[in-house]
Amino acid sequence: MTLPLKHSTRGALFASCLLALSFSGTASASDAELQAIATAPSAARIAADIETLVGFGTRHTLSETQSQTRGIGAARRWIEDEFNRISTDCGGCLEVFTVGDTVSGDRIPEPTEVVNVVAVLRGTQDPNRYVMMSGDIDSRVSDPLNAESDSPGANDNASGMAGVLEAARVLSNYRFAGSIAFVGLSGEEQGLYGGAILAKHAIAQNWRIQAVINNDMIGNITGINGVTNNSTARVFSEGTRYVETAEEARLRRFQGGEVDSASRNIARYVDLMADKYISNLDVMMVYRLDRFGRGGHHRPFNEAGFPAVRIMETNENYTQQHQDLRIENGIEYGDTLEHVDFDYAAKLTALNAVVLAGMAWAPAPPSDVEIRGQVSPNTTLSWTPDERAAGYRVHWRLTTSPTWDYSRDVGKVDTFTLDNVVIDNYFFGVSSLSTDGVQSPVVFPGPAGAF
Repeated sequence: MTLPLKHSTRGALFASCLLALSFSGTASASDAELQAIATAPSAARIAADIETLVGFGTRHTLSETQSQTRGIGAARRWIEDEFNRISTDCGGCLEVFTVGDTVSGDRIPEPTEVVNVVAVLRGTQDPNRYVMMSGDIDSRVSDPLNAESDSPGANDNASGMAGVLEAARVLSNYRFAGSIAFVGLSGEEQGLYGGAILAKHAIAQNWRIQAVINNDMIGNITGINGVTNNSTARVFSEGTRYVETAEEARLRRFQGGEVDSASRNIARYVDLMADKYISNLDVMMVYRLDRFGRGGHHRPFNEAGFPAVRIMETNENYTQQHQDLRIENGIEYGDTLEHVDFDYAAKLTALNAVVLAGMAWAPAPPSDVEIRGQVSPNTTLSWTPDERAAGYRVHWRLTTSPTWDYSRDVGKVDTFTLDNVVIDNYFFGVSSLSTDGVQSPVVFPGPAGAF
């Protein structure tokens, strides 16, 4: 057995950081480049972006759209301009556009335009395969329909949106085999509308979305529980696919896969990349779609059939979420700048950046993965080969283990037999490898784990 890889002021500041980055004009990767990406995000730039977003007063979905200085319209135009500035700095490498629709619902009493801002770094070899990083543009106070009061939304979710912008700055200095989409989503607080709109657009455009990494609150390190911790983060993922059919559920009952959806294996990939590249950060994989009884903007992508997870801080402070700005019983309520730890936000941005880079540099995850080995001492895995993959890696783990603990590189083949590894005792999977050895997420056999 082979042990697993695991446990193995903008202008001048931005220019100086760009000099420190290693530009890669080709879609190949090295460990050194991933290490460079992991240290490139700037806490100072993230702080400046959060301050700018807070400065719009409110970013409520129902707020002002014509003003140049206040409301969600001004905020989303600034984000679009910022993506365009990043694109200018990389020679026009980003395709910047908006995707919107007019919606109404429980928290949108009058038909309202909900607009997302998208920037795509187009892949050089597999351009219709996407990995996506998203943050939310909008904010709210106590009353979800109050579009007038100041709603700074510094952590929820200017931190996530600033992380998306910073990841775009860093990764725009590289070229990847697959495409990377950097996205600002609107309408989250009113009912996850922006994500649903973009998922529908992706389906209409035949995007092959490999993963959506949603960032919602990545800047707070002190929780309502009194714990201060800047060295952990949570990743939430659904266990069984929302779009699973009755027949697929029947197969899963006998073959397993309850904890091996594509989303769950994206979460394992996040954990793997954190261990390899991000110093002093332990990822807590939470086996749940989201916080108990709550939701986030990765959910509409899951409901459309796409793998999607949520990355966020470990310890939340509810006095700083969805609150009117006030002092009550000696407690200051409100989501304001002083509660954001910019170094921590930069650390989680770095985690996103290496995850996106790894998935975009690697080939697509294997397709049509199947397994057999009943009443046999051996286990055989097979899959449909992809000409862009330089080889494959077979993985297995005990059924109670959260991570892929054993692996074997098997070359550029479409089937492999693990001798004397009994199918009944383990879970199995397959990942693709690039010529540089960059690994895709692991695919669990059958429909339960398919990407």
